Amino acid sequence: MATEETVQLNELHAPQQASIDAFNSILSDLKGVLTKLRRDHDKHEPEYFRAVKDLSDEDLTSFSSSDLEAVRVAVSAYGLHLFGKVKIPTLDNAYIHVRIFGSAKDGTDGSSADEREYKLHSIHTEDVVKDDGDHVYRAVFGKNDELEWFDA
Repeated sequence: MATEETVQLNELHAPQQASIDAFNSILSDLKGVLTKLRRDHDKHEPEYFRAVKDLSDEDLTSFSSSDLEAVRVAVSAYGLHLFGKVKIPTLDNAYIHVRIFGSAKDGTDGSSADEREYKLHSIHTEDVVKDDGDHVYRAVFGKNDELEWFDA
């Protein structure tokens, strides 16, 4: 299994066409999963999506590939790990962090972009435990928040 310790993410950079294509291939799934994730968290811990609580599902998911502002990529024996910072265009300073996994299509070695298929791996949700034991939850980040390795 690929982990932060076993693969090296490259530096944050503007997305190139291959990353945009990968993002576009999972865009519909991303919007559905994001909507469901918010609804699930709103039942138990609404703080995750507090920053976008006044947005409709349509406004929350109004992003397109032009809102993919930055990416980091890592390659492992399993495939390509693409981390992206996506602007929610209906709010100032509101971003989601997504992780996309690319692997070789059946019957190929995945060495070229057209030989890869992509799947949404996860949308970053953060649970930070403060020194006093209190939890801080969020799934919406700011422009200056680092895009780092995450599993969920």
